[in-house]
Amino acid sequence: MKPYLLLTPGPLTTTESVKQAMMSDWCTWDADYNEGIVQVIRKELTALASSRPEEYTTVLMQGSGTFSVEAALGSLVRPQDHLLIAANGAYGKRMGSIASYYGIDSHLMKFEETQAVDAQAIDEYLSRNPQTTHVAVVHCETTTGILNPLESIAATVKKHGKILIVDAMSSFGGIPLDMARLGIDALISSANKCVQGVPGFGFVIVRRSRLAQCKGVARSLSLDLYDQWDTMEKGHGKWRFTSPTHVVRAFSRH
Repeated sequence: MKPYLLLTPGPLTTTESVKQAMMSDWCTWDADYNEGIVQVIRKELTALASSRPEEYTTVLMQGSGTFSVEAALGSLVRPQDHLLIAANGAYGKRMGSIASYYGIDSHLMKFEETQAVDAQAIDEYLSRNPQTTHVAVVHCETTTGILNPLESIAATVKKHGKILIVDAMSSFGGIPLDMARLGIDALISSANKCVQGVPGFGFVIVRRSRLAQCKGVARSLSLDLYDQWDTMEKGHGKWRFTSPTHVVRAFSRH
């Protein structure tokens, strides 16, 4: 028999301790799960993302990374807002598709898949379109591995006073970044990427002051980022709907 390597979506391997963590059952109502695991994960992810963790919060969301991207766009961008999406691959274009499904007033700025997103082009667009309120970009395009110049993009967006949403699905936990220093308002990733968990949930790390203004904005019940955050805050880690307990437990053993 030939040896083989078991990969999870990413693709990446998982450690034996992660696999073993999924061998025990957990109840979504238990304090040792919600307070002892979920709340700890939220705190640790926030601290990993920002040098000023008190300004941010982490919201865990059931489903794949795309669920969390959709939750972020659908909950943070209001009907009266205008969203610029800078895309140089499939995942940037997917954000454009999400915006279209939600009827978000948006513009998809396309770059070639072999070309990094150009901060100068974003600067010129924002100068011509002051009605823009949000800018969304993929940090590392998974399809090609191109790493977009997040520092210069963030500086450009902040110069114009816009809200910055970053899909860091393939980079967070592998490439150091500081949301507070860069001025990133929301960052999205998932369990089965650089942190090397298994698929089943994603997370949005978001500036508290931004999220606090988003009650009632979401166009989806299950992907309402504000309500998920509000429930986790008031319920000390409790999820609104069924939590992927085994996956969350495994993530805590990364």
